[in-house]
Amino acid sequence: MNDPHQGSGIAEHNLQPPERAGKEQVIHLERDQLVAETSRPVPRAALSSRAAAGLWALRVFAVLVSLMIVYTFIDQLH
Repeated sequence: MNDPHQGSGIAEHNLQPPERAGKEQVIHLERDQLVAETSRPVPRAALSSRAAAGLWALRVFAVLVSLMIVYTFIDQLH
């Protein structure tokens, strides 16, 4: 009846996001090509000062929670 893929005039591969197309291309690389592509360094992302402060706060929080877990574990051993 009304098939959305028929008569739309748009090819199905154009409906996929570009990230998926890039991942599908990686599948077809030889092993040495994959290693060469994945070992290339990626430049640092440009972050706003609020985002950088938020990430530092998250790091501090993770360290504090980890210390609390280690302390609780050691305290329960006694």
